[in-house]
Amino acid sequence: MTNSPDLSVSFAGLTLQTPLVLLSGCVGFGEEYTRVEGWDNRHVGAVILKGTTLEARMGNAPHRVYETPSGMLNAIGLQNPGARYVVDHILPQLPHGETQFWANANGTSPEEYGEVARIFDDSPVTAIEINISCPNVKEGGVHFGNDPRMAARVVEAMRPHTNKPLITKLSPNSADIATTARMVIEAGTDGLSVINTLVGMAVDIESKTPVIDNISGGLSGPCIKPVALWKIHQTRAVAAKHGIPVLGQGGITCAKDAIEFAIVGSDAIGLGTGLFYDPLMCGKLLKELSDYLSRKQLASYSDLVGTLVTK
Repeated sequence: MTNSPDLSVSFAGLTLQTPLVLLSGCVGFGEEYTRVEGWDNRHVGAVILKGTTLEARMGNAPHRVYETPSGMLNAIGLQNPGARYVVDHILPQLPHGETQFWANANGTSPEEYGEVARIFDDSPVTAIEINISCPNVKEGGVHFGNDPRMAARVVEAMRPHTNKPLITKLSPNSADIATTARMVIEAGTDGLSVINTLVGMAVDIESKTPVIDNISGGLSGPCIKPVALWKIHQTRAVAAKHGIPVLGQGGITCAKDAIEFAIVGSDAIGLGTGLFYDPLMCGKLLKELSDYLSRKQLASYSDLVGTLVTK
């Protein structure tokens, strides 16, 4: 193979310049990493903005973040200035010519999700991720994400309010993630985001109290990678049957991880907690991914997706 492998991907009707997508909550509203020397937005296909609700939220009380072995607990609680403020004041400041920006919609009812979709529909974001599976708020997300019927209702409530691609973020805590995937696809989602964080907690043994004020939080990082791979494998068959792409995520910190996620069926790769370890991992990951594709004589990243061999 003489030419470099094609790292652009097609996802929910969009063309991403690379398969890498920066996950919601890990890069603020897209401006945080522009201050890191050596950062290049052209290394990523899309940046998902911080979770946004209809009205402004202060989030949870501290402590809200705690490092665990091979991972991190967080319970930020969707702190954000509200959807209208994001559209009017934050989105105009972002470098839309360098990469795509996707919204991350949250709500406490299907109707609220629908209103957030309506607000973002008239904005430069190119897609809207639906967060039905946030484990660090006391209302809304977890209930919707763990109930396939409620998850579908949220998608149905948003679908009439936007023509932008909707990407539903699925919970690993669901008893049957494949059923949830099928129902949100039937409700009108254009893509799946798999997986959100697991529910976890940590305890201060001196005070005998939870470290996280919210008691529980979302567990992310390398420790959840095996769970993520399994959930993507479970979801892939349903998604492929309907022609729906999967944004795979959960513990990716290097090219080897990304390659595993591609093999099990990730049409694009989500990076989150790994960015806290290495803010400049994207460029290195892409170089090693390209080298792997060349070695395997694959013309593109997409040629690797879903190539898992089972007995």
